[in-house]
Amino acid sequence: MNAAAREFATVALLGRAADARVADAMRALAERLATQGRRIVATPSLAPADFGGVAVTMTGEQALAGSADLLVAVGGDGTMLHAARLAAAAGVPVLGVNRGRLGFLADVGPEQMLKGLDDALAGRCRAETRMLLRADIHQSGLGYSGIAFNDVVVTKRDSGRMLELSSSIDGAYVNTHAGDGFIVATPTGSTAYALSCGGPILHPTLDALVLAPICPHTLSDRPVVVGAGSTVELELVAKYDTRAQVTCDGIVLCDFEPGVRLRVARAPTSVTLLHPPGHDYFRILRSKLHWGRSGRNGSTPPAD
Repeated sequence: MNAAAREFATVALLGRAADARVADAMRALAERLATQGRRIVATPSLAPADFGGVAVTMTGEQALAGSADLLVAVGGDGTMLHAARLAAAAGVPVLGVNRGRLGFLADVGPEQMLKGLDDALAGRCRAETRMLLRADIHQSGLGYSGIAFNDVVVTKRDSGRMLELSSSIDGAYVNTHAGDGFIVATPTGSTAYALSCGGPILHPTLDALVLAPICPHTLSDRPVVVGAGSTVELELVAKYDTRAQVTCDGIVLCDFEPGVRLRVARAPTSVTLLHPPGHDYFRILRSKLHWGRSGRNGSTPPAD
């Protein structure tokens, strides 16, 4: 459904300004926001003078989303993952401007970014709620917790040896997986790491999780889809020279010790993405995954 018109009095800009394309986009967005009388906040990745005279309040990343009514993320999907975690904690929506390579999440192109911003400010964008994951683990007297928009992953660390991971769902034992690791992914993350492991593509609005073994030692160990209300637990089986780590959206949460249980479940918070009018998820899939194109004859699918 369309996002209800609301007063986005303060808009936060987030991006890796070391990339000149991102910096240029952030300046253009700031200028447009200023002409509409919006207060602008940003992280100090750009100096205030770099915004060309536009008044911008600088703040730290952890306070960025909480000080705004809308977060505009400029960059690639990595920036969007980071923005989603910040925005979910503050309860503000995210508009993604793609200045990266893939753009599954940041779906407003650079040519449409000013119009996309105008649409968001005017309430013409479609709001979509996406689930997050929470990972919890207690080991060596310490507790670790992490939030993931795409996936929670257990992978090998500094070793060429296989891992053995015991999995359970809602307390029921499922399997012991021998291979390079294991992925628990959201529907959003189903087109990320899990996809390269043979996992299915889930529509982002589904209430489901993808459980995908990484390079399993047996071909019968296949990805499984379970309900989003499921609690997944993983335990590393002790073997010689076993070293593993847990990552949330590619960021290392902690090392993973044998005999310790990692718990992954739906996070209590969610994130709201704003999509421009005419947004089509399947058009994005066709474009990014090159559906309908033949490598033999170079044919392309009909234009959307």
